[in-house]
Amino acid sequence: MTSTLYQQIQQLYDASSGLWEQVWGEHMHHGYYGPDGNLKKERRQAQIDLIEELLAWAGVPSEKALCESYRILDVGCGIGGSTLYLTEKFSSVAANNLKLDGRSDRDFSRSAELNKTGARVTATGITLSPVQANRATERAKIADAQSNVNFLVADALNMPFPDESFDLVWSLESGEHMPDKIKFLQECCRVLKPGGTLILATWCHRPLGETAGELTDEERKELAEIYRVYALPYVISLPEYEEIVRSLLLTSIRTADWSKAVAPFWDVVIDSALTPSAIWGLLTSGWTTIQAALALGLMSRGYQSGLIRFGLICAVK
Repeated sequence: MTSTLYQQIQQLYDASSGLWEQVWGEHMHHGYYGPDGNLKKERRQAQIDLIEELLAWAGVPSEKALCESYRILDVGCGIGGSTLYLTEKFSSVAANNLKLDGRSDRDFSRSAELNKTGARVTATGITLSPVQANRATERAKIADAQSNVNFLVADALNMPFPDESFDLVWSLESGEHMPDKIKFLQECCRVLKPGGTLILATWCHRPLGETAGELTDEERKELAEIYRVYALPYVISLPEYEEIVRSLLLTSIRTADWSKAVAPFWDVVIDSALTPSAIWGLLTSGWTTIQAALALGLMSRGYQSGLIRFGLICAVK
């Protein structure tokens, strides 16, 4: 990853992660609002539901896969929200799908009790932001999960792991930051164990081709502004991602476009940014974070116009 882009991404998340956690909590990704995006939800629950829906769509975890030790890699882990959630959930499944009150405890409100038998599940999260890695480590200690979870500052294009290290490679909204999408997916495949699963959810632009046509000048201009504000080199379409994945040693490849399901997220974020505490937090967090907040409408309009898409890929090695 180029040093300039690396620094831009690091600075963006170093500056904004504390405010995001203060306003939104530990999950730094879209929420899920039903297949058509018309369900009203509490914002944190919508984010948890996105994780659950992704896992259900991909068909993981399976009881068979969790019969032995199971290792998770969270690429672009933020402050550890997904990493800790996945570790807790998979530990629960490993402990014979423990149920609470006749249903799964999706918030893991009794996580300490559930995790006693879940030591076989471990997770590693990587991020470019030292601030995020440190906060994620703190949160793991608070959750008494530090023996099962660790966080590193690492480049996803050159991961510091041996081949075939992980049973699940999870990338929730980090692919858009990668300046070399092919190298990124090659690395994900390299560190994945045979029989392991890759789950990727990423920002895309609309498909291209004879029917859809190439990007217009206006669309390119809109994308360029999004790239500038959110430290993105570029995004590609979901069919382009699929083409890359099919060139690798991966099978059972599936894709989906969940743009409708997640689009309401940006309007909810805009509303949350208008509270007094959020406004004060923005003013004290620096220009990088302020620019990102001012550009929230770009993403909302991008989903409305169909330019911005939320693409999913699942594959097995």
